Amino acid sequence: MDVHGRDLAYFVAVAEELHFTRAAERMYVSQPALSKQIRMLERQLGASLFERDRREVRLTPVGAALLPHARRIAEEWSAARAAIESAKAAQRATLVVGMSTSPGRGLLPALRSRLAAEFPDARIRLRQVGWADPVAGLADGTADVGFVWLPMPDAHRYRWVVVASEPRLVALPAGHPLAGRATVAFADLLDEPFLALPESAGAARGYWLALDARGGRAPVIGGEINSAEETHEAVANGDGVVLLAEGNAPLVARDDVVVRPVTGVAPSELAVAWRADDERPLVLGYARAALVLTKS
Repeated sequence: MDVHGRDLAYFVAVAEELHFTRAAERMYVSQPALSKQIRMLERQLGASLFERDRREVRLTPVGAALLPHARRIAEEWSAARAAIESAKAAQRATLVVGMSTSPGRGLLPALRSRLAAEFPDARIRLRQVGWADPVAGLADGTADVGFVWLPMPDAHRYRWVVVASEPRLVALPAGHPLAGRATVAFADLLDEPFLALPESAGAARGYWLALDARGGRAPVIGGEINSAEETHEAVANGDGVVLLAEGNAPLVARDDVVVRPVTGVAPSELAVAWRADDERPLVLGYARAALVLTKS
């Protein structure tokens, strides 16, 4: 019997959450994919690990017996992966910078220049991630630092420096009744269908739906988006409107899509973030460069 370490990690997540959807969000996978892997693990083990009904999920005796061992294996493998990645990064002197879209705003060349002044042999590698990952690869260790939009999920796990604060705009189909206005009050958007980030984006999904400005009214979701191109196509198709940062407007506003300033919502904040327990010199050097950049 050859059990995959990934499946043990999925099992631990479900066992700790006792909720398949929350566990899927924690592991950045879809709920159906997580359920499929758990079923495969149960078939391999020849026993059920969970009792499921419409109200709750419970560990079976077999699941309870497996949990401490699976947790230890998952923790050891996570530590091993972290040690391997740390050694590889130190050996190559490479810093992986995660981002969902190019941060623009002159940030990348400015930070590269400042880092090179302190670490002339350092190499920077950019890593593109989907919008479903709100921490740009930091959670799974595939990025060393990341450009992220605040707020972040599990904020206690990270440190960050805000490098840009910008008004939020709304993207609308060119023929929308509100498109002719110079500015749009958010109150006039409350009944509009909104495009939303995937649920795995956590707090970022709620932020870009401006839940705090809705007075408790639930948003109407017209669809989910995972990239700037998907956003442009969905808005142009009339599936919904979407809030976006001013600096990202050129990624969406073209052809049949227009953007307008929105009143009644707070500005957006773009940050350079890193894991709170990561004290590697290159990571802290990039953080210092970001901090100096904000003061210049």
